[in-house]
This record gives sequence, C-alpha cells and structure tokens, in this order.
Amino acid sequence: MKRSVSENEEILLSPGYSEIVIDAEKPLELNFRAAEKSEVYIRIERAQDIRIRTETEENASVSYLFWNAAGTEITVDEEHHVKRYGTLRIAYAEINQGSVKRTAMVTLEDEGAYALVSSAVLCASDKHFVVDVVSQSPHTTGIMENYAVVLEGGKYYMNATGKIVKGAYGSESHQTSRALCFDEKQSSTILPKLLIDENDVQASHATTLGRVDEDQLYYMQSRGLTQKQCTSLISTGYLMPVTRFIEDETLKTKLQEEMERKIADL
Repeated sequence: MKRSVSENEEILLSPGYSEIVIDAEKPLELNFRAAEKSEVYIRIERAQDIRIRTETEENASVSYLFWNAAGTEITVDEEHHVKRYGTLRIAYAEINQGSVKRTAMVTLEDEGAYALVSSAVLCASDKHFVVDVVSQSPHTTGIMENYAVVLEGGKYYMNATGKIVKGAYGSESHQTSRALCFDEKQSSTILPKLLIDENDVQASHATTLGRVDEDQLYYMQSRGLTQKQCTSLISTGYLMPVTRFIEDETLKTKLQEEMERKIADL
C-alpha cells in the first residue's frame, strides 16, 4: 500500500508492508499506531516542521525506515511509545543536502518492551540529532546505532542518551556511534550518555570518530578508481545497512542506487 500525506493524520498501520510519502507545504503532525506486525517506508519529499507520534501496542512489532530526500531545511520532533512486549525498530536515512534538526524520544513504557534506533547520515550540511531512549519498566531493552559519513562542509552533531530509571531492573541500554571523515574540513560531535538509576542492568556505549584510512584509499585508486568513486563506495558501504529494516529487496536496490547518486552529487 502506498499513500501520500500532506495534512495532519492519525494512521492505524496495516499488517505487512506500506509506503508513505510526506509532501507538505505547511507544518505537519502525524500519529501512527501499530497493533500487529508492520513495516513502514516513510519518504520525506517536501516538508518544513514535522511532529511525529507513534504507539506500539502490546505484543505488536513495527519497523520504520524514514528516508529524507527533501532539499530544504527540516525540523522533526518525535515521540515513540512502546507497550508491553512490543518491538519498535526505527531507522533514519539522511542523505539529503538540506540541514536537519531531529529530536526523538523513545519511551519503553511496560515490561518486555524493545526498541532499536538506527541512523545513517550523509553529512554535507548541518545535521543535528538529539535521541533519548528511556527504560521505564523491568526487562526492557533500548539500543542505538548511529553512523555518519561527513563530507566537506558537513557539521554532524549526535547527542545520544540511554536512560534506565529506578525500578527498571533487568533492563539493557546499549549504543554505538561512529563518524567517518574524508579530510580535516569537517566537524563531528558525538555525545554518548548513559543515565542509570538501577543496579541490576546491562549498559554500554562505544564511539569512534576518525578519518578514512589513507592506505585504503591509495590501494583503491591503484586499482583504477578515482577519488570520487572511492568516496562513493566507502560511503555507500558504511551507510547502506540502514535499509535492513525493510525486507523488500526491490526497494533496497532502488535506495542503494539513489544513495550512490546522492553521494556522487555531493
């Protein structure tokens, strides 16, 4: 199922795969509710300010892939709520040339709730993220995986917080953030935080900021590739895993081709 959205809506997700295209000239508010097992590909073609609210009901499972293809600056404010034994997977693919400011709060409200939040960012402008995943009940799991390729002129900012409140025993909070740069003219800031108020938990974070290995680039160029081709191949391989949230192989191929074109343009 494919539909276009330009006005405020409340959407009950149907089982299986669906596609939503956001094409709005004015501020937009969307409320999603998942009651079964759903996969949703949300493509942002045109927008300014977006407010998104989602609810994953008890025992429901939903995967969202937000693919930002807009060419203008966008501000996104999100709240995601996961009920008892619900599973939420969110992936953000930011490959557009416009600036983005995204704030996302994920709340694991009831026992057994699970959330995986992933981002893949191609950064040649300002990309600003603040992501919080909060465990409010026992035996919940919150995971964050953030990856960025920062090109010339790019400013990447990621503030990632995993929180386990008092009483949420047996819970887990894990995060991984990596930013890859091609030269010294880029700016990358990653602020990983763990706020733990309970003893019986598992928590971890890993952060990597670095430049592309010069020997790797030299080897690739010695095989006949141009510097632009090397950049494209490395960037695509670094960011493309974000599409694993959607099982449709035709869509994955289409998105990979689009990502390669965007990288070449930038």
